Amino acid sequence: MPYLSATSNFRILPKKVWHTSTSIIPCIFVLMTFKEKIYQHYLQLINEKIRVLQQSLHDLTESAGNETKRTAGDKHETALAMLQIEQENSSRQLKETLAQKKVLEKIDAKLYTEQIVKGSLITTHKGIFFLSIGLGKATIDHQLIIALSPESPLGKAMLHLKTGDTCRLNGIDYLIEGVE
Repeated sequence: MPYLSATSNFRILPKKVWHTSTSIIPCIFVLMTFKEKIYQHYLQLINEKIRVLQQSLHDLTESAGNETKRTAGDKHETALAMLQIEQENSSRQLKETLAQKKVLEKIDAKLYTEQIVKGSLITTHKGIFFLSIGLGKATIDHQLIIALSPESPLGKAMLHLKTGDTCRLNGIDYLIEGVE
């Protein structure tokens, strides 16, 4: 039986289980498509942003509570007003990010269509685009991906196109080489 490494206690068995000298552990290998990896990356990005914003709101609430314990005066009221503005900004950002997550979660990363729709992974001669929400660039499996909103000018131009079609935006042609 082949070993995983020179120091490993695990062996690969024909029935796809990990084996040690004392137990057998069933293995489940989950293979994700490239499109699913992209989807998961952007979902994790959104979840991390939500976590950071929630922590920020928590910290600002604590700071405001500590500020109210201090003595009154102009500096005190100015500090409270600044904290309140920061809380409102963080709250607004959190609300927007939660809305983005809701939109992203409606996408079925396993759906494949011939036409470009929300959730499509579009390969062009200019790059790879994930038509979902505008979350910018990411490198996944050594490839640059751009998460693009269907409401963006390029997203609108690409909607409903098929492999082999072209669209033009700002004098730049985009040849659709593949749609997933």
